[in-house]
Amino acid sequence: MGAEAKSMEMKKIQTSSTDSWLSSDKVKSFVTDIKNEIHKVHWTSREELLTYTKIVIVATFTFGMAIYFVDMIIQAMLNGLSFLIQAIAG
Repeated sequence: MGAEAKSMEMKKIQTSSTDSWLSSDKVKSFVTDIKNEIHKVHWTSREELLTYTKIVIVATFTFGMAIYFVDMIIQAMLNGLSFLIQAIAG
């Protein structure tokens, strides 16, 4: 019974090693598939990339300045409210 258990264990090891995703045929197929998919990708041109980058920079700056000015207005209103409460309360 001990020899039979070892034999079954050996078969499991052999089966798991042949089913491994690291077998050379599977790895070659995987790399080939990756290359094929990369060739299908529509890469942006340099001009498109520069245009989109400029748009993102301008939009980021614009939104940042808008948030800054809204923050300044809110801060001025709170300072005015604080001054008014101090003037009333003494």
